[in-house]
Amino acid sequence: MSSNLYDFSTLTSSIHEWLSGFMSAGWVVFTELVLIGLLFLLFFALLGLFLVYLERKVCAIMQNRVGPNRVGKWGLLQTIADLIKLLIKELIPIRKSDKFLFNLAPFIVIIASLMAMAALPFAKGLQAIDFNIGVFYIMAVSSLGVVGILLAGWASNSKYSIIGAMRSGAQIVSYELSVGLSLMAIVIFSGSMQLSTIIESQANGWWIFKGHIPAFIAFVVFLVASTAEINRGPFDLAEAESELTAGFHTEYSGIKFAFFFLAEYINMFIVAALAATIFLGGWMPFHIGSWEGFNHIMDFVPPIVWFFLKTFFIIYIIMWFKWTFPRLRIDQLLTLEWKYLLPISLVNIVFIAFLVLMGWHF
Repeated sequence: MSSNLYDFSTLTSSIHEWLSGFMSAGWVVFTELVLIGLLFLLFFALLGLFLVYLERKVCAIMQNRVGPNRVGKWGLLQTIADLIKLLIKELIPIRKSDKFLFNLAPFIVIIASLMAMAALPFAKGLQAIDFNIGVFYIMAVSSLGVVGILLAGWASNSKYSIIGAMRSGAQIVSYELSVGLSLMAIVIFSGSMQLSTIIESQANGWWIFKGHIPAFIAFVVFLVASTAEINRGPFDLAEAESELTAGFHTEYSGIKFAFFFLAEYINMFIVAALAATIFLGGWMPFHIGSWEGFNHIMDFVPPIVWFFLKTFFIIYIIMWFKWTFPRLRIDQLLTLEWKYLLPISLVNIVFIAFLVLMGWHF
């Protein structure tokens, strides 16, 4: 009932029909692409500002302090002040750097994040593009970000940058395996890589509950591996400030540094949104068996609210990781993946395939 009550397909169809009334088909497509692009850029900017503020407040709570509280009400304008500072800061040219690649790297990182976000279903009918290989697409384009990181490290002509970039490359290539296998676990359960189909398959229960212990194991592995993949603490070896100054973006300043900084937070949102979509039902409401009254009340909460509640719950867990655990050494980081997470993921996916084959899940 909830999916029909708050269906954005009606709104998007009416906009399409209105544009078609006075434009040719080609111009309609072009106008829609521009509108969607502008909406995503606006969302990108606002989300980045909010997540930086949220991280500061979460960090403050965990360290028993106040956090931003001077610039604006509750410190809400602090991140905007920081943004203005970064926008007007001088872009410092680096001697003997590869200028073209040095300038290109931040754009590759930010474009990869934008491309990945395009496939996320925010609510029923509110999705830029619904691929039949949505899970594969997000994994593929989000992996492009490491190209920007490697270029940034190499083009900077700095030992700190190149060490940070090589660490990041090793980290992302390693943990990509566990992320992919944990997502494949739910693909096997649902029988589809299309994100909208995976969400629909959770109408009678989220996969983290329906899939029993194997789905929960896949969820935990995904959280740990994806946290490592986006270079978040305690896996932030690529920008370990105590030893590498700022890692791969040591030589960047102003808006170029802001791109790297923003991409980290947007990637965290994408990872959390993907986990919410695959494991926690996406925009599907929370239902309990035959509790008709309870389920009916849950249906009145808009799907987009469900989506953001679940996503920000997972973002909080990822932030909790960072401010609770000490940073790992590079050998510990790779050992965790190759000796623990990858074998667990492989055994888990074989077990899930057996469960589905025997029809022992509900």
